[in-house]
Amino acid sequence: MTKKQKFPYLVGSKWTAQQKVDGWRHFQVVNRKNQANWVYAEMVAACDPKVRFWINAKLLQDNSQWQAGWQTLQEIHGLETEVS
Repeated sequence: MTKKQKFPYLVGSKWTAQQKVDGWRHFQVVNRKNQANWVYAEMVAACDPKVRFWINAKLLQDNSQWQAGWQTLQEIHGLETEVS
Protein backbone atom coordinates (compact mmCIF):
# COMPACT_ATOMS: atom_id res chain seq x y z
CA MET A 1 0.00 0.00 0.00
CA THR A 2 1.42 3.39 -0.96
CA LYS A 3 1.80 6.13 1.59
CA LYS A 4 -0.62 9.06 1.24
CA GLN A 5 1.14 12.23 0.06
CA LYS A 6 0.93 15.25 2.36
CA PHE A 7 -0.35 18.42 0.63
CA PRO A 8 -1.12 16.72 -2.73
CA TYR A 9 -2.44 19.90 -4.40
CA LEU A 10 0.32 22.21 -3.21
CA VAL A 11 2.05 23.05 -6.53
CA GLY A 12 0.06 25.63 -8.45
CA SER A 13 -1.97 26.73 -5.42
CA LYS A 14 -2.42 30.46 -4.77
CA TRP A 15 -2.12 32.15 -1.38
CA THR A 16 -2.62 35.56 0.19
CA ALA A 17 -0.35 36.63 3.04
CA GLN A 18 -2.09 38.46 5.89
CA GLN A 19 1.02 40.65 6.22
CA LYS A 20 3.12 41.79 3.27
CA VAL A 21 6.18 39.66 2.49
CA ASP A 22 8.89 41.65 0.68
CA GLY A 23 6.20 44.17 -0.26
CA TRP A 24 3.73 41.64 -1.71
CA ARG A 25 0.68 39.70 -0.53
CA HIS A 26 -0.20 37.36 -3.42
CA PHE A 27 1.91 34.26 -3.97
CA GLN A 28 1.80 31.03 -5.92
CA VAL A 29 3.47 27.72 -5.09
CA VAL A 30 5.80 26.77 -7.94
CA ASN A 31 7.70 23.88 -6.36
CA ARG A 32 7.61 21.49 -3.43
CA LYS A 33 10.33 19.69 -1.53
CA ASN A 34 10.07 16.78 0.90
CA GLN A 35 12.73 16.67 3.61
CA ALA A 36 12.38 13.94 6.22
CA ASN A 37 8.89 14.45 7.71
CA TRP A 38 8.51 18.01 6.44
CA VAL A 39 7.03 19.39 3.22
CA TYR A 40 8.29 22.75 1.93
CA ALA A 41 6.69 25.00 -0.67
CA GLU A 42 8.54 27.45 -2.90
CA MET A 43 6.47 30.63 -2.99
CA VAL A 44 6.76 33.21 -5.78
CA ALA A 45 5.13 36.65 -5.70
CA ALA A 46 2.44 36.98 -8.36
CA CYS A 47 3.60 40.43 -9.49
CA ASP A 48 7.37 40.00 -9.10
CA PRO A 49 8.86 36.58 -9.96
CA LYS A 50 12.19 37.66 -8.44
CA VAL A 51 10.55 37.55 -4.98
CA ARG A 52 10.65 33.89 -3.96
CA PHE A 53 11.20 31.93 -0.77
CA TRP A 54 10.73 28.48 0.75
CA ILE A 55 8.21 27.98 3.56
CA ASN A 56 7.14 24.99 5.61
CA ALA A 57 3.84 23.99 4.00
CA LYS A 58 2.30 23.44 7.44
CA LEU A 59 2.44 27.22 8.01
CA LEU A 60 0.01 27.70 5.12
CA GLN A 61 -2.67 26.11 7.29
CA ASP A 62 -2.41 28.99 9.79
CA ASN A 63 -5.27 31.33 8.81
CA SER A 64 -3.78 34.15 10.85
CA GLN A 65 -0.81 34.19 8.41
CA TRP A 66 -2.12 32.81 5.10
CA GLN A 67 -5.43 32.52 3.25
CA ALA A 68 -5.99 30.12 0.36
CA GLY A 69 -6.56 31.87 -2.96
CA TRP A 70 -5.93 35.48 -3.81
CA GLN A 71 -7.96 37.76 -1.53
CA THR A 72 -8.74 41.44 -2.05
CA LEU A 73 -7.86 44.01 0.62
CA GLN A 74 -11.57 44.24 1.50
CA GLU A 75 -11.70 40.47 2.00
CA ILE A 76 -8.54 40.54 4.11
CA HIS A 77 -9.88 43.33 6.32
CA GLY A 78 -13.23 41.57 6.56
CA LEU A 79 -11.48 38.41 7.72
CA GLU A 80 -9.49 40.40 10.29
CA THR A 81 -12.67 41.88 11.80
CA GLU A 82 -14.32 38.43 11.94
CA VAL A 83 -11.30 36.97 13.76
CA SER A 84 -11.02 39.90 16.23
